[in-house]
Amino acid sequence: MIDPADIRIGNYVWYYDYNMIEQAFQVEGIYNGYLYNTSLPQSKITLQKANPCILDLDLLRSFGFLAGDPAYQEDPDMYSLKYNRISSVHVKYSNHIFQPHTDSPIGLVPYGLPLVHVHQLQNWYHALTRDELEALY
Repeated sequence: MIDPADIRIGNYVWYYDYNMIEQAFQVEGIYNGYLYNTSLPQSKITLQKANPCILDLDLLRSFGFLAGDPAYQEDPDMYSLKYNRISSVHVKYSNHIFQPHTDSPIGLVPYGLPLVHVHQLQNWYHALTRDELEALY
């Protein structure tokens, strides 16, 4: 179950369908203890049935994050997404942990808690950029 304060419209979550198969969906609306999406049975499920999607490298890449290039002396475990002409957000993946990093005079430094779920990545990105983080594929 996800804390209702963590969910925003646009977040990816999942639930078990009638056949006990995990079905992921993007939240289209939130109201009165329900999450809404047109692909859901009756177009809604209760918050208690929604579960957070676990973040993995494939999902991180699907949002457009690119690994560092060793040919340019970049860390291949550092994934970056450029969100405007001069700024990027950075996440380092090591030991199955996704740690946000920020620019500093000494280079990229870790900050905050590690990201575990996709909705945390989406909310973090939105807090920094005021843009939505959408999957490219």
